[in-house]
Amino acid sequence: MTQKRALVVRGGWEGHEPVKATELFLPFLRNNGYAVRVEESTDVYADTAEMAGTDLVVQCVTMSEITREQVAGLSSAVVAGTGFTGWHGGIADSFRASADYLHLVGGQFATHPGKEPCERRGGAEDNFLPHTITLTEAGRAHPVTAGIEDFELDTEQYWVLHDDLIDVLATTTHPARPWQPWHRPVTSPAVWTRRWGAGRVLVTTPGHSLDVLEHPDVRTIIERGMLWATRTASAS
Repeated sequence: MTQKRALVVRGGWEGHEPVKATELFLPFLRNNGYAVRVEESTDVYADTAEMAGTDLVVQCVTMSEITREQVAGLSSAVVAGTGFTGWHGGIADSFRASADYLHLVGGQFATHPGKEPCERRGGAEDNFLPHTITLTEAGRAHPVTAGIEDFELDTEQYWVLHDDLIDVLATTTHPARPWQPWHRPVTSPAVWTRRWGAGRVLVTTPGHSLDVLEHPDVRTIIERGMLWATRTASAS
């Protein structure tokens, strides 16, 4: 059996600790038989030979920029069967200026609502809210999320703009609080898949900090998502 090849691409905004965050998952990949290559920039996406031989891309690059050639290389690889996955801002808030990247992923971070203004103290915790990750009917049957029950988090709650080509495995609902400008609760995808050509995309929006990534349910979803997104035999 040919060894699977995983490419971990990390960088961007340091607030999401891309090095420490990705290091959490390298042992899992290696223990599951992947040969792992780690890159500190998206330059590798423009290397067509390298991307053609990659079975899974794990990206953790918040904000930042990407060239047209790099996003074209990534997209072409996914269309040909390379899996693409990541968590939080490392995949859902990457390369805001690239429409082609947004088209590939199918969802984009818009905001994470904060506490009531009088409770804010100027730190990251101002945007931490208790919320529920709710499994959808599809999510309860999907191999990435099967057996996971609805669970609670107290961290950034992503509000995501998205299209209708994603398959939502879990959601989270933003209540309409008196200090917010919206007038009714808004349900946003929290975990979704997307088929793109022969490739599989898996996005997990929780993951702001290491403690969230180590939450048993979040970690399980991310790790199962890596296995699920990996190039399948039919996409070889």
